[in-house]
Amino acid sequence: MARILIVEDNPDNLLLAVLLLESAGHVVISAVSAEAGLAMAREQLPDLILMDIQLPGMDGLEATALLKRDAATLAIPVIALTALAMNGDEARIRAAGCDGYISKPMSARPFLATVAAQLLVKPAL
Repeated sequence: MARILIVEDNPDNLLLAVLLLESAGHVVISAVSAEAGLAMAREQLPDLILMDIQLPGMDGLEATALLKRDAATLAIPVIALTALAMNGDEARIRAAGCDGYISKPMSARPFLATVAAQLLVKPAL
């Protein structure tokens, strides 16, 4: 299946995402900060990036903007993982460069369906 980079600083959210993705047959790599995620994205060139928006230091929107300005990573789809679920948040996040949006807490089927849609494959569930 796909190689997916998760940039997430919350251990519980990271564990859940890894378990769901690996159960669907994906290879998962992870980073706990935007800076580490940027380095891994440039080194590993994953098929998809799941980006937490509220990261310490550099936030996920700034990291996504840097990925989208880099010729090596601009074609990699980025899905926002966020607890920001107020009216207008999804539109603001997509306008910042994210290709998809998953709100936390994550539910297995919608999570995998959103990932599959970005990878253009059918979900495993």
